[in-house]
Amino acid sequence: MNATIADLVRRLRTLEDELEVQLALARADLQVRVEDGRIAFEQAVQRRHRAMKSRLLRYVFGARALIALTAPLIYALIVPFALLDLFVTIYQAVCFPVYGIAKVRRRDYLVFDRRYLGYLNLLEKLNCAYCSYANGVIAYVREIGARTEQYWCPIKHARRLAAAHPRYANFVDYGDADAWRNETEALRRQLREPPSP
Repeated sequence: MNATIADLVRRLRTLEDELEVQLALARADLQVRVEDGRIAFEQAVQRRHRAMKSRLLRYVFGARALIALTAPLIYALIVPFALLDLFVTIYQAVCFPVYGIAKVRRRDYLVFDRRYLGYLNLLEKLNCAYCSYANGVIAYVREIGARTEQYWCPIKHARRLAAAHPRYANFVDYGDADAWRNETEALRRQLREPPSP
């Protein structure tokens, strides 16, 4: 990787770290704390949240008809998401030890903390859990795919990707045969240790 690209990747990671600090400050402004892995709000905030909760029946019967009609289609996707989750987890469990790739920790991608929000009714919490699962599975699968790609073919594409995974910037340039032969093993060695959080 050339020095300019490496510098841009470092600056991007620094900005991501700064963003995380700002998000933590915003959570603190909303009086949200994490205690022993559990989300906690001040009592005054909890009372305000409960007061803002919409009644379940009002929420259900107040929904537009077309929204209600599409709900079964949305929830039917749980089957392919669960199958994808299962098969990719099995793939990783079997293949990653063979390749010497550190396993992706599933729990880092599947986060279900919205249930602690007192302003959500039961159906809203179910919807949030579903979205957390679906997007968490996609992120989990993406990281497994990214590690697999880094092992087998860490070569950038000739065309721009709409949303490249975070590992992509470290891949060798398209058409650089020397880098492919000289850097692929080093990229594989990087996969032996899990990335630091």
